[in-house]
Amino acid sequence: MKYIKYIAFALLGLTYSCDVDEFLNPDPESLVTNSTFFNTDGDVEQGILGVYDAIQGIPEETTGSVITSNKGVQFEYLLTEHRSDNTRSATIEGSKADFHRYIVEPTNNESTDYYQSMYEVIFRANNILQYVDVANEENQALYTAELRFLRAYAYFNLVRLYGDVPLALTVVSPENSEIIYTRVASSEVYNAIVDDLVYATQNMGAATTKNRASLPAAQGLLAKVYLSLDTPNYSGAQQMCEAVINSGVYTLEADYNDIFYNEIANDEVIFSIGYIAGVDNDSQGFSAEFDSEAGRQDGLNIPNDNLVNAFTGDAGTVRSDFSYRVSLNDLELYEVGKYFPDGVTDGDFSNIIPRNAGNDWIVLRYADILLLHVEAIMAGANTTTDSNALSSFNAIRERAVGAPDDFALITQDDLVLERRLELAFENQRFFDLQRFGLAAEVLANHAEEEGYTFSTTDLLLPIPQSEINLSNGLLTQNPGY
Repeated sequence: MKYIKYIAFALLGLTYSCDVDEFLNPDPESLVTNSTFFNTDGDVEQGILGVYDAIQGIPEETTGSVITSNKGVQFEYLLTEHRSDNTRSATIEGSKADFHRYIVEPTNNESTDYYQSMYEVIFRANNILQYVDVANEENQALYTAELRFLRAYAYFNLVRLYGDVPLALTVVSPENSEIIYTRVASSEVYNAIVDDLVYATQNMGAATTKNRASLPAAQGLLAKVYLSLDTPNYSGAQQMCEAVINSGVYTLEADYNDIFYNEIANDEVIFSIGYIAGVDNDSQGFSAEFDSEAGRQDGLNIPNDNLVNAFTGDAGTVRSDFSYRVSLNDLELYEVGKYFPDGVTDGDFSNIIPRNAGNDWIVLRYADILLLHVEAIMAGANTTTDSNALSSFNAIRERAVGAPDDFALITQDDLVLERRLELAFENQRFFDLQRFGLAAEVLANHAEEEGYTFSTTDLLLPIPQSEINLSNGLLTQNPGY
C-alpha cells in the first residue's frame, strides 16, 4: 500500500487517440515538452516513475469510461484467472463475464484497455530511453536496465495473451507508423524480451523497494520467460532461480496471510505494483470486485467449485484459510481471501471506500521462484528426485501444512497442483497451463463441466477491433474471431 506518487501524465499521455499521429506521439497538455523537461538525472527518474504509473492504472471509481482510461493491471484477473479453471463472475451479465464463458469479442472493453495499457507502458519506456544520456553517468546503465525490464514485462504479458503482436523497441514516428500495426512472430517478440531482461540482469541493482524493478525481479522474470519459450531454456531458468535463492535476501513468510497484508515488513515479495488507499489516481479497484458485496458487480473473481475442492483435497493446509472464504453476502459463493480491500475481512467498509483500495498487486514472490526452480530442474520430465528440487518444493509444502511434509519424489502433477494452490488468484494459473502444455485439455474439460463452449482458438484473446480500425486493416486478427 506504500507507494510513490507518479507523475508525467501530461508528458507521456494516458489515452489513445483515433488520430494516428497523436496516438503514436501524443502532444503534451502543458507547455512543457519532452526535450525541455528531460535535462537532469532527476527528470529521467521522474519519467521512469511515469512508466510504473501506466502499469498501476487508475480504478474504475475515478471514471465512467473504460475506453478513455488506462486501467493498467487492474483488469488482468479477467484475462487470466477467469480464462482458467480458477475463477468466474458471479453473474453472466456484462462484458466482464465474457471471459469465463470464452465468448470474448474483439470489441471487449476490458481486453482493449489491457492491450492499450501494456502498450502505454512500452511507449513510455521507449520515450524515456531516448533521454537516459542526460542522467548522471553512473545511473545511465541502471536506468536503461529498469526501463528495459518494464518494457519486457509488458511484452511478456502481451505475447502470452495475444500471440503475435507489434514490436516497437524505439519511439515510433508518424512516417513509420506501420511498425505499431504490424504483428511480429511470437518468437521474435520473445527474443526481444530475453534481450531486455538479460541486459537488466547485467545492470540492475539490489532491491531498494518492492515497488520498483531490481536485480532479483529481473532474474525471476527472466526465469519465467525462459520456461515459457517454445524450446524452454531450462538451464538458464535454473541459474536465474538459484541466483535469487542464493542471494539470501528473500524467504517464505511464516504467516501466509502476511504476504498480502503486511506489505512493508515482507521478505517474500520480490516485485509488486503499489497502490495508496483513498487516493483516486494511486488506488485500485480490483480488490473490491473480488468481494461479492463491495464491488460494482456481485463478485467478479469467484472461486470455482473445482478449485475449492482442490484445496479441500489438500486438507490441513494453512494457506486455504487465507486464500478463500465463504461469501458473507451469499453463502452459496466463495470469495478470494488474498486481497480484501485494505485488509478489511469483516465486511464493514464504513471507514473506507473499498473501490479505492491500497492493496499492492504482487507480480513476483519467492514462493513462485521456488516452484519455478523445481520446474527448471525437472526440465520437462514427469518426475524428479533431485535434491535441490525437493528442497525447494518441500519448503513450500512445509509452510502449507504447518509441519515438515517431505516429498521424496515430485511428479509434474504434484508441481502443477502445488502452483495452482500456492498461487491461486495471483493470475498465474492460465500461464502455467500454457507453459506445461495442459491448457487446451484442462480448459476444454472445465468448459464442458460448466456448460460453456471452448475452442483452442480461445487460448489467445482477440486483437482489439479499435486497433485494427486505427491501422486501416494492417493489423490482422487472431483465428476464430
